[in-house]
Amino acid sequence: MKKSTWIILGVVAVILVWAVSSYNGLVNKDVKVAEAWANVETVYQRRADLIPNLVNTVKGYAAHEQETLQAVTEARANATSININPATATAEDMERYMAAQQEVGSALGRLIAIAENYPDLKANQNFLELQKQLEGTENRISTERRKYNEAVKEFNTSIRRFPTNLIAGMFGFEKQAMFEAQEGAEVAPQVEF
Repeated sequence: MKKSTWIILGVVAVILVWAVSSYNGLVNKDVKVAEAWANVETVYQRRADLIPNLVNTVKGYAAHEQETLQAVTEARANATSININPATATAEDMERYMAAQQEVGSALGRLIAIAENYPDLKANQNFLELQKQLEGTENRISTERRKYNEAVKEFNTSIRRFPTNLIAGMFGFEKQAMFEAQEGAEVAPQVEF
């Protein structure tokens, strides 16, 4: 064969190796985003699993606080009914999901504030342990959301960079939605009764 044929075959081979490598890199980053989302859902589910125990503990001490207890239960049910696929989630889907989660946090804040009115409840070991578990879960949620955003940022950056954006466009890799602060999140919530 001619020297020019070998050069052309070499260039084609380099392009092919680059294309396969780019595609596999995008797949790995896409899987990393899905994994990070699964971790976010896991910690939200942990919080949802703790809520009935906390509500039942408070019920024993504050039976007449039924409205707050009902609000917590309804917020939990609403939040657990929303499912998101990170590969197809839009910014609106993410906002709806975050609004439901914020509603849970707000309801939990009111529930924890009730404890201030019940000295026996504040001293109850079960309540204190559940409160500690919820605090730890809220920290985990924050951590996992940050990790998810990092994975999405890496993926979204990769699909926009040239020449990888050519591979992303050919195989349908699309930008994925990130968690964003809710409007008004910079203001601390006030719990009132």
